[in-house]
Amino acid sequence: MPTFLRQRPSAGERIDLQKAEAALVEQYARLVRLSYLVLPPALGRHRRVLAAHSTVQRALPGTGRRPAARRLPAQRGTSAHPGYDWVREQILRSALTYERRPRGWPRRLPPPRALRPGLPTVWGLRLFPRAGGTEELALDQALSKVGAEARAAFALAHLEGLTEAQVRAVLHHAGVGTTETSAATGASALLSEATEGAARALVGSEEFNPSSVQAHPTDLLLRRHRVRFGWSVALAVVAAAVVLTLFGTGTAPLPIPTGPAPVPHGTGALDPQGVRREASPAWDDTSRVDFTAWPTRGERTRDEDLLARALNAWASASDAVKGSANSGGADGLRVTRTPGTSVDAPPRSPKLLFAGNVDGASVVLFHDGERAVRYARPLSGDGDAALDLARTDEADVTSGAALVVSRSERGTRFLTAPWVDETTTRDLMRPNTPADDLAVSRQGLTGPVRPPSAGGSCATWPVMQFRSSSRIVEKHSFLLTDLGDLTPVHLTYTPLPGTGAPARQPREATGSAALLTWARTGCRLNAMRGTGVRSVNTWDFAQQQLPEGGGRAVWSCTRADTWRGPGDVLIHFRRSAASPTAPVTVVARARATAACSRFGQHIVAGTHWKSPAGHWYLLGAGSRAVTAIKAEGDVSDDERGTTFAVRAPKDAEAKLTARLDNGDSLSELPAS
Repeated sequence: MPTFLRQRPSAGERIDLQKAEAALVEQYARLVRLSYLVLPPALGRHRRVLAAHSTVQRALPGTGRRPAARRLPAQRGTSAHPGYDWVREQILRSALTYERRPRGWPRRLPPPRALRPGLPTVWGLRLFPRAGGTEELALDQALSKVGAEARAAFALAHLEGLTEAQVRAVLHHAGVGTTETSAATGASALLSEATEGAARALVGSEEFNPSSVQAHPTDLLLRRHRVRFGWSVALAVVAAAVVLTLFGTGTAPLPIPTGPAPVPHGTGALDPQGVRREASPAWDDTSRVDFTAWPTRGERTRDEDLLARALNAWASASDAVKGSANSGGADGLRVTRTPGTSVDAPPRSPKLLFAGNVDGASVVLFHDGERAVRYARPLSGDGDAALDLARTDEADVTSGAALVVSRSERGTRFLTAPWVDETTTRDLMRPNTPADDLAVSRQGLTGPVRPPSAGGSCATWPVMQFRSSSRIVEKHSFLLTDLGDLTPVHLTYTPLPGTGAPARQPREATGSAALLTWARTGCRLNAMRGTGVRSVNTWDFAQQQLPEGGGRAVWSCTRADTWRGPGDVLIHFRRSAASPTAPVTVVARARATAACSRFGQHIVAGTHWKSPAGHWYLLGAGSRAVTAIKAEGDVSDDERGTTFAVRAPKDAEAKLTARLDNGDSLSELPAS
């Protein structure tokens, strides 16, 4: 535990109280920012803002006390004020000891300072600084992982502009022991390195400015319920008092209500009684086969308290997620969303897809027409609740075939669509191994499916292979893989172009050619985790006979389409190999592009390659509409057809351009 030293000022160090007050008023915004940086981020932004202002406003001594001025060198970039150092010391003392608990203090209770009433007090509003960018969020998360002394050292160094010696002196005067001071300055130095020289700009950003805040109302529905509940309790107390007055106390004590506190029920779209339920499947009687056709399943679909908790969590999701961040937490709730998904409360009563107990948690799945929402809360009561949101607009028979229900050490369990007749699993890295059966309960819950490894290893890649009902299409099987989002990702394949028209279209990746291709390229899926990917297609757009007996090579484009619209592509160069899982070479990539989609059906790419004879070549290949490829730069050549190969040094720089059958020209994608 940090050691705090008490310092007694000498008579010669006394200064005027008016000077200390003037310093506080003149530097109020700076001091509040300092306090905000030192206070524990676990308080949440609203309580942290109020605590920062409170510690500054309480810095001045009461009647009869006079501040002592510390003789410290003035900080860089500010003018020294006679009372500033003393005021800053008092603020640091308060912020550093904010979380201290006396011996024997219950851990479940907030520390005494948090329970102490004081100004400012805010009712009916939640205040928080304006959200910064990803760098500010990363710094806030890093500060939450170190102690208050390290946060103070970091703030003094970069907000106050003090040297390390000055930081040590200020911490010493604020009551921090020598050992803790050394550890704090060391941790501060590591934080500074992590910011790559941007620490001073980051601590001065709006993310850490509690003097410029945004205001949002508290949960209005929850407040309304609490008022009603308060009036009900008051009336009950009055009624009990009247009964006792009229009839006496009697010989037996009145029973005291026990059990958990009632769960607030919202109104309108957040009213659990208004949740829409679908008793029987409607998918075979509608032209829209997606999440809107799912029935309501689970053993707790009538548990209104559980549904109320889930809806209340959904309503408060915007408080937990900062700005454009995709995850956040507040008040015992962890919120995660796929990029581009709104965290706003539902505009109308959502449809209930599932409510039940799965793997030790209460789980609820909602759908509001555009989003799927999963709420999970441990049955034991230990740990935070979780809320996951994902876009599902324009889902179809494949992308609307499953939702994640539970993630545990055993694996991931999915709720399957009612039109899924057969469920199996297979290893994408073993294309010649048959699929294994995947058990599904009567409610549509699968058994645990091992998730793909999130690390660098790619020895296995489990995927699910579903077959839809023959009432949709005969013998329709498709692959889904788990990339960490609420909705699994649909994998497809486009084979090499044929000799005639029209061009090949993406098809299900269940045939032997598709499985062999995905065995070589599947490891690249790791880079797409948690990015809101809807489907991934690998298109073999060209094949090439390599010079000097180099064998056959296939050029492929892997495109990941997201729910929000944009897609990213990777261009692979795949040589024949003895192993079916030999890695491929990525030769080009592009983000937020139409390439390799129906809106970008033409492509050309190039790479350097070394022949078996030891000679280097510049290679190129284009899609079926390419009639010629031209190289310009260190290499100048022009060849007809969809492929290109010319001797060139390894480091030769050249730009490839393709000519299409309609006369247009096409530039190659940028190299990776």
